[in-house]
Amino acid sequence: MAKVKYYYDSETLSYQKIEQKKGRRLGIVFLGIVGTFLAGFVLLVIYLNIPLIETPKEKALKRELENMQLQYGMLNKKMDQIQDVLSNVEDRDNNIYRLYFEANPIPEEQRKAGFGGINRYRNLEGFENSKLITETNKRMDILSKQIVVQSKSLDEIAVLAKEKENLLASIPAIQPVKNENLKRIASGYGWRSDPFTKVRKFHYGMDFSAPRGTPIYATGNGRIERADNRSTGYGNHIRIDHGYGYTSLYAHLYKYNVRVGQRVKRGDVIGFVGSTGRSEAPHLHYEIFKDEDRINPINFYYGNLSPEEFDEVLEKSQQENQSLD
Repeated sequence: MAKVKYYYDSETLSYQKIEQKKGRRLGIVFLGIVGTFLAGFVLLVIYLNIPLIETPKEKALKRELENMQLQYGMLNKKMDQIQDVLSNVEDRDNNIYRLYFEANPIPEEQRKAGFGGINRYRNLEGFENSKLITETNKRMDILSKQIVVQSKSLDEIAVLAKEKENLLASIPAIQPVKNENLKRIASGYGWRSDPFTKVRKFHYGMDFSAPRGTPIYATGNGRIERADNRSTGYGNHIRIDHGYGYTSLYAHLYKYNVRVGQRVKRGDVIGFVGSTGRSEAPHLHYEIFKDEDRINPINFYYGNLSPEEFDEVLEKSQQENQSLD
């Protein structure tokens, strides 16, 4: 119940009861309602703007997030640069290195294959920057795989290069007798007249006429397979196994300068010109075998003859004359 209030009337010298007017009461009620509404509106505005009001911790997290986005952006730019360099290496690998060494190029789909199966990036989902982080990780994984593929390819190229180096060093490639020691090229590969029977028969090597004792050189790297006189007609002879299906034969030697099983290099002196076996005069009979078939030695002098010298040797080797063995 509301308290009754009085005031002192000096004229009547008595206390009079204060009567509240009805309109005044309504005004107070109205002001109360308006005040409540305004207070609620202010509180609502404050509530709606709470996200804009950042605490120091939130500001620090926001700066950290912005820095992370910047770092990821820089990382993607670096990956773009690495991708350009790697693409250039891949192009040279397929179109130069592997082509030169006669190796099959690596297919593009193998180089840039993704990762199938389960979602390996599931733990990166559900965050504000999940797409950025996921795509960056995918690029990083694919780039890493490309680098691994390219690294293995270059390892293979290195092996092929070493093998190619060995092959080039092993294939017979020089004349077994130096030009300054030659009297003449007595006979080449082809049909020739036998010096003893005078019958036309096929001559499977080349005859280099030179004085007795003239040095004979290994025409390629290899291992001495034979050094004996137990092959009909060849007399003292040497056979070098060069590998890769190649064998060279040096016949009618005066003496040896090597032993069976010895490793020799192109240019090593392996023996000396003689006239042992079925021979009419001091000379070297030289043959080359590929996969056990005799082939024309004229194609294996590119290592120490000029084009002019080779043309001269070729012309003389094609003359159908009498062989010396």
